[in-house]
Amino acid sequence: MDTESRLVPLRGRGTSANPANRFERLHFEPDAESSPEVPPHTQFFRDHSRTIIARNESPDVGFEASINPYRGCEHGCVYCYARPYHEYLGFSAGLDFETRILVKEDAPEQLRSALASPRHEPKPLLLSGVTDPYQPAERRLRVTRRVLEVLAECRHPVALITKNALVTRDVDLLARLAEVGAVSVTLSITTLDNDLQRVLEPRTSTPAKRLEAVRVLAAAGIPVGVNVAPVIPGLTDHELAAILEAAAEAGAKRAAYLVLRLPYGVKDMFETWLRHHRPDRSAKVLNRIRSLRGGALNDSRFHTRFRGEGPFAMQLNQLFHVTCRRLGLDTGRTALASSAFVPPVAPVSPPIQRGLFDEAAPR
Repeated sequence: MDTESRLVPLRGRGTSANPANRFERLHFEPDAESSPEVPPHTQFFRDHSRTIIARNESPDVGFEASINPYRGCEHGCVYCYARPYHEYLGFSAGLDFETRILVKEDAPEQLRSALASPRHEPKPLLLSGVTDPYQPAERRLRVTRRVLEVLAECRHPVALITKNALVTRDVDLLARLAEVGAVSVTLSITTLDNDLQRVLEPRTSTPAKRLEAVRVLAAAGIPVGVNVAPVIPGLTDHELAAILEAAAEAGAKRAAYLVLRLPYGVKDMFETWLRHHRPDRSAKVLNRIRSLRGGALNDSRFHTRFRGEGPFAMQLNQLFHVTCRRLGLDTGRTALASSAFVPPVAPVSPPIQRGLFDEAAPR
């Protein structure tokens, strides 16, 4: 049995293990009988990236540029496809991913500078393309809020996607962008089962709070949709129609879905999670995933990685589209306008040291 399987699950964390970084030659292996006695605090580090807009060349994601205010995510979703990105920073894709968060404290100033460039084209930005812009630390660090202030000032088109109801805090800025057709918001909902959500996505908003966020945004005139993601075969696939129905009742106007992806070490962490939390479903879930992925637990090919292949993939796709037609949910992307864009006119000032890290005690 591997070391991760022997570790005791940590309350409020997606995983209790730190598997080896695939790029590092050395790795600390804890004692076989050891387990953390005290849950690890989340640590925050300043991210000194020189640019804030990341460019995307993948042909199947639907956006060209994105902004990621944070690297790593305290939400702790065990299945998160972004976990392996933390290995590029010298960390583990496991517990490090949810407890060592890099913060782009200067993101608003960098964005202002980028939008002021005469070479900038106001194409829609995705906020964010990798980790959640409204993870718990955003409540006090407010980096995403300050990024939105710049986008609202410049009336720059932006699409947001999140699992956190904290997005409703910024309804004033989102409403300003909605007035010029320059914003859309998507709430990701994986399950309506509170018990499952607590262990699968331990620090995200509850399903009810996410649906309430849909109501608040829709009432404010902000285009809002729901992404049923990820659909986990054998575990949450039976909820697809129910999630869509709840989303439509809350005021969502569009919907999408994605099938679970398990790149690199994420598949091992997910297998361990199943053994710990849903042992009775483990074999069924893994076999169903393999049926979608050509016998493997992951298939990274463009255009098939988000849906899978085979009879079950076709069944999911048909159920999704039939349900959306019945509920009047659009399955396309919201077109965002860039015609109202105005570049920032104020001179770019040096970044202000706000003392965010000094004021916030580790948790």
